[in-house]
Amino acid sequence: MGTYQLLPPLSAEDYAALEASIVEHGVLVPVEYDEDGNILDGHHRVQVCESLGLVDWPRFVRKGLDEAEKRTLARELNVSRRHLTSAQKRELIEGQLRDTPSISSRAIAAMLGVDDKTVSKVRRQLVDAAEIPHHDEVEGRDGVRQPASKPIRTAYLPDPDNRRELMKVAKDLRSEQQHARHQVRLAHMDMVAERGRANAPGKLDRAYPVYYADPPWKFGVRSEVTGREKSAENHYPTMTTDEIVELMAGLIAGDNPAVLFLWATNPMLPDALRVMEACGFAYVHHWIWDKEDIGNGYWGRDRHELLLIGRRGDVAAPLPGTQPETVYREKKGPHSAKPDYFAETIERLYPGIARLELFARHARPGWDVWGFEAGGDATAEAAQ
Repeated sequence: MGTYQLLPPLSAEDYAALEASIVEHGVLVPVEYDEDGNILDGHHRVQVCESLGLVDWPRFVRKGLDEAEKRTLARELNVSRRHLTSAQKRELIEGQLRDTPSISSRAIAAMLGVDDKTVSKVRRQLVDAAEIPHHDEVEGRDGVRQPASKPIRTAYLPDPDNRRELMKVAKDLRSEQQHARHQVRLAHMDMVAERGRANAPGKLDRAYPVYYADPPWKFGVRSEVTGREKSAENHYPTMTTDEIVELMAGLIAGDNPAVLFLWATNPMLPDALRVMEACGFAYVHHWIWDKEDIGNGYWGRDRHELLLIGRRGDVAAPLPGTQPETVYREKKGPHSAKPDYFAETIERLYPGIARLELFARHARPGWDVWGFEAGGDATAEAAQ
């Protein structure tokens, strides 16, 4: 399609959408040319215009660019508007590195909207294959030249006879630091738990047709000394599964028809199903929150949580066509906080009826709330 058409052609769907836009609105983004009339950006816009019989469209001429600068500009203008596969991104990175091997990996990553580690990896492979030269200095986006790699600072290494003693000292220091941090965490966790007991809300004074709950699960760790540095106990009082079963069964068990939306993580899935059963609900489905960021885990690195759905009695399922997609993606926020999307979706599916959020962290408009962080007992006033 042209010397500077460096990205793959549009898909049939994207091309049809571009054509429909031009038919309705005209060409909104000017086509960019060099002084010789070569298209730098807008090949598909020109193709659509010519297929429609149009002979004129907005133009912008870039002057004074060399060949590498023209190709760099073409990549920068296009990449932000396109959804590329990993292979296509790699091809784009390789092309840019061949054109500008003296530009830093960070600068190229910023140009193309990719990760700088990926650019560095591709650079190493091209250098090893002698496809581009190695540069001891590279140029950043600000034009400043700097060493391609920074020297590694090394610590003094003692003689072999003294290394065993050094390793022992380092191990003892690490152990002392771990135990000191552990004592601080224990004191803080005790304070959080005491605050929770002091502000514990009372029982419910009515039944609800819709419940939404995010229990404060207590997770098992391999080491009580080092394993609770990022645990929930640093933020709010947690409860064992037995305690959650007893509490929730006392709050919402019964025979009134109701639906329960219950949050669970991968390792706590059996515990959540046990809570649901103790409250009289039968599991029917679940939704997934994709948190985007990868976390920890023993069997896999978790990046999602599950919102289980249970029903009790004759409960209406959502109307056909109103059901949400089962996976919702949103970057995680403060510890344990869930996206408002899920509560809002429940509101949309069950409008005009009483809803209760258990273990609520704050009052939510249109909901009754129950939880020590939400201000006490479930009351309609607290949610308005």
